[in-house]
Amino acid sequence: MGPLLRAALVLTLLEPAFLLTQAPRGLPTLEPVPSLHVRFDPWSMNLTWACGDNTTSVQCGMRTRKRGPVTMKLQEHQCHCSFPNAVLHQGATFTVTASVGRRPVTEKLDFPNPGAQGTAAQNVSCHIYKADFMNCTWARGPAAPEKVQYFLHIRDLKSRSSRECPYYLRDARTTHVGCHLPGASAFGSAIYILVNGTSPSAAIQFFDDTLILKTIEIYDPPGNISVHCNDSQCLVQWDTPRIRLFLSNLEMGYQLDIHRQNSMQPSDHQLVEVSGGRGNQYTFLKPQPRAKHAVRMRAADSRILEWGPWSQPVEFGLLGCLFLE
Repeated sequence: MGPLLRAALVLTLLEPAFLLTQAPRGLPTLEPVPSLHVRFDPWSMNLTWACGDNTTSVQCGMRTRKRGPVTMKLQEHQCHCSFPNAVLHQGATFTVTASVGRRPVTEKLDFPNPGAQGTAAQNVSCHIYKADFMNCTWARGPAAPEKVQYFLHIRDLKSRSSRECPYYLRDARTTHVGCHLPGASAFGSAIYILVNGTSPSAAIQFFDDTLILKTIEIYDPPGNISVHCNDSQCLVQWDTPRIRLFLSNLEMGYQLDIHRQNSMQPSDHQLVEVSGGRGNQYTFLKPQPRAKHAVRMRAADSRILEWGPWSQPVEFGLLGCLFLE
């Protein structure tokens, strides 16, 4: 075999292996998809992501079962967005859309509620009373382990200040099942509450919610209730109860229960609703027969009408005298 024939045979044998080691020409090269490294801080409610010099932000969004989708447009080089009113205990999905090197990128981040179903605090309820105090109560989760402890955290949605419950209520197993919080008059119009839990044997799900405080405040009865009667009519007057935030007279509502003293018969009770716009007074015909009667009152925000407790009865009748509460 001559030298030329031997060289041709070697080239023929090498050609398939050579082709396998070469990238095909004329085909597009796929670049790796850039990551935005999206992160979410559940306590500050801030969503953040990596912003390089070649990153231009477009929008961020959140979807929860309670609120549905929420989308915010972003400034060109903004690298964060905030969801201060988000309720997360049913889980949430966050999205960020940006342009990285002129390439559109959308990244999703799922935020779960870790722990077994039924371990979170149940039936969480809060109310404000006497303008300055808030009580919250809850029950142990039905699937919570024997050794579980719950903690309540509150954040003012206006000032962003936060605190943990200072005084817990405990059940027979020393588990926290409620909270007494003084200083509620310092809150703005809404708060965020978080009840989380710990246990040495299992992960505990959390419960969270946002509360509009005017909807959970229970007003004290009106003060200084007085009744003036003459031969034909009676005039009831009262003072506006102390409440957490200022309300105009028109926003206050009152209910009067005018009744024959010591009578439990519904027909002997006259319920009257009066607007605070009437100047904290109400005139009615003097009841007949001229037996002793009484009036008691309670108050509420006229737009919500969650009535507070009744006042002590104020007696009137017989001699048409003035009685004070």
